[in-house]
Amino acid sequence: MSLATLGLSSEILKALKDKGYESATPIQKALIPVMFTRRDIMAGAQTGTGKTAGFALPILQELSKTFVEGKHYPKAVVLVPTRELAKQVHASIEAYGKYLPLKSIVLFGGANLTSQANRLNAGVDIIVATSGRLLEHINQKNINLESVDYLVLDEADTILDMGFVHEVSKILQHLPSRRQNILVSATLSGAVKRLAEKILHRPKLIEVDSMGTSASSVMQIVYPVEKEKKTELLSFLIGSRNYKQVLVFARKKEVADEVGKELNLSGLKTAVIHGGKSSGERGRALEGFKEGKICVLVATDIAARGLDIPTLGVVMNYDIPHVTGDYIHRIGRTGRAGAEGLAITLISPLETVALKEVEKLMGKAIPQERLEGYAPKVTVVQKGARKNPKEHKNTDGAFGKKKQIKTAPKSKKRKTSKRDGFKAFDAAKPKPDKKDKKRGRGRRK
Repeated sequence: MSLATLGLSSEILKALKDKGYESATPIQKALIPVMFTRRDIMAGAQTGTGKTAGFALPILQELSKTFVEGKHYPKAVVLVPTRELAKQVHASIEAYGKYLPLKSIVLFGGANLTSQANRLNAGVDIIVATSGRLLEHINQKNINLESVDYLVLDEADTILDMGFVHEVSKILQHLPSRRQNILVSATLSGAVKRLAEKILHRPKLIEVDSMGTSASSVMQIVYPVEKEKKTELLSFLIGSRNYKQVLVFARKKEVADEVGKELNLSGLKTAVIHGGKSSGERGRALEGFKEGKICVLVATDIAARGLDIPTLGVVMNYDIPHVTGDYIHRIGRTGRAGAEGLAITLISPLETVALKEVEKLMGKAIPQERLEGYAPKVTVVQKGARKNPKEHKNTDGAFGKKKQIKTAPKSKKRKTSKRDGFKAFDAAKPKPDKKDKKRGRGRRK
C-alpha cells in the first residue's frame, strides 16, 4: 500500500520521500487509520517494523492542522524506556516533520538538566522522554502538561521490565483526562494488558508481528559450547567468517566488559555499552560502530534497547537473556525492514532449560550446530523449567538451579504494598519484645 493512500499531508509525504519511504509496512497500514479516529490503541508490533512512523505521522499531521504561529506548548508526550530509544524516536519525528512548523525535544538522564529546561521554556510541541527525566522536570516546574492531547508509551513491555511503571503513574497525574493514549509493545503479555487497563479506555487492539513471531528474514542458529570456551568460540566465529559488523549481547555488564576485553586482545576492534557507561561513552561507541570504525559492539539488554542499525547483519547472544521475551528484542536488531539477518546463540550445558523456554516462546525449535573442540562432550540434563526468570537463577547466571531465597516463617504475617503499580509481598520480621526474650530462656523448643 502506498503511503499517499493513508491520508497524509503533502509536507509529510515530501519528508518521507526524502528518506526513501514509498510503501507502508503492515503495522503502519493498521495503525495510522485508527490514529485518525482518536481512539485509544493497544498495538503489538515487533521491533524494526516501522511502528514509530505508525504513531508519529498522524500526531504530526493533526498537530500541524491546529498549530498557531509562535505558540509552542506540549501537545504530545512519547515515553520510552532508554536514552538510546529516546534519541532514535526523536530523530525520526524530526525527520518526518522537517517541513512542518512544529518543535520537538528529547529528554533523558545524563544530559544537562538546565539546558533542557531552557529549551522547554522556549516552547515545544512534542516531547520524547524517559520517564525519570520527565518527572524531574515536572517536579521542578519546568513544564506544564495540561494541554497534552496525545500520550504514547513506546516499548511498554520494557518499561515494565525495567520497573518504570511507578514513574509513569506519577506522570499520568499531571496529564489531562481527555487525550488519546497509544500503547505499543513487542509483547502483549498479562502485565502489559494490566497496564493497558489502567491507562487506556476501550482500546482498539492491533497485533502485527508481535511477541512469539520473529522476522522471517532472520536465520537463527544455536551453538552448544562449554561455558569457559564461549569467548573463544565467539572470536573464532567472527574472525573465520569475516563478519564486518556484529552486535553481541550479554546479560551482565561485568560479563560484557570481560568479553569486550578478550575480543580486543584477539585483534577484533570492540566497544562495550551498558548501564555503567556514561551517555557520552555510549554515544561514541554506537557512532563508531555505525560508521564501521568498530567491528564488534558488546551490549547488555538495557543498553541495547532501541538501537537502530539498518545495515546490521549479525546478532550474537553470548548467553540466554534473564527475561525470555528479551530474546525477541535481541534478534530484532537484525533483519530490519525486510533485510536478511543472522542470529547466533551460544549455550552452555546449564542453559538448556532457558533455551527450551525461548523455543516455546518462538513456537519452534531453533537449529543447532556442534563445532568440534567447542561443543560439550556431556550434556547436563536439567529437570523442570523456570517459573520466574528473575528469581530462579544460579550464580553464573544460567537457569535451572533454584537460588535459595530466605523467607519469613509461615506463621508471620506478610505486609502488602504496591510496587511498580502492582501488588507485591514483602516478608516482614517483627522484632521480639524484651520480656518475651526473658521468658523464652531455658525452654526447650
